[in-house]
Amino acid sequence: MVAEGKAKVADQVAERVERLIVEGVLKVGQALPSERRLVEKLGCSRSALREGLRILRGRGIIDTEQGRGSFVADLTGQQVGITPLMHLFSSQPRTLFDLLEVRALLEAESARLAALRATEVDRLLIRRRYEDMLAAHAAPEGLDAREHAHRDHAFHRAISEASHNPVLVYTLQSLSDLTLSTVFASVNNLYCRPAQKRQIDRQHARLYHAVMGQLPEQAQRAAREHINGIRDSLREIEQEEQRLVRATMRMDGWG
Repeated sequence: MVAEGKAKVADQVAERVERLIVEGVLKVGQALPSERRLVEKLGCSRSALREGLRILRGRGIIDTEQGRGSFVADLTGQQVGITPLMHLFSSQPRTLFDLLEVRALLEAESARLAALRATEVDRLLIRRRYEDMLAAHAAPEGLDAREHAHRDHAFHRAISEASHNPVLVYTLQSLSDLTLSTVFASVNNLYCRPAQKRQIDRQHARLYHAVMGQLPEQAQRAAREHINGIRDSLREIEQEEQRLVRATMRMDGWG
């Protein structure tokens, strides 16, 4: 009976840690708090905590490494079959526009939910990510395109996390590498064009103020218009390049 009681407590410990992960309190790759702190927070014994963590290790939810302690494992399954699919997607140029369509759907909804559900802490994090992004734009020496893209992506991720919909957050997170590629394409191709850069800045500002002002319909519309605007601008650049190729071929006597 004693062993059964300990097992039940360990299961409860595992369930509570899982809830922290699902709710985004503990993120993939993040180290778990110290054993002492977890015992205090969860109100359990050290033996129950250790058994609960053993259960989570068996489920592949946490990893433990000598000298590093325990941390949240990669939950996206990238080691067991998703990587080849993501490679195929990332290798096809048309996927860029397909992904922007998906982003417009998912990020519009996450922005709407963030405007409704964001806590003061969420809004603080969104403000920090937005200010980081603006600082990158204003840097006199200029940051490289990849750093711009990471800061832009972090701003959008902070909004999605403020939706407090774990399934939506993890769906977007599973597309993170592909999403970053669309952000990089935007930064690399559009930020160097003053008109498009001003448009993106205005769209980011509208999205930021709608979420911070708790205006769900405006936030949804701002996110959708932002992503669709990037899609249209990138498509126009693609068409410009195709027209240039055709004109050059005619000039060289091909047509």
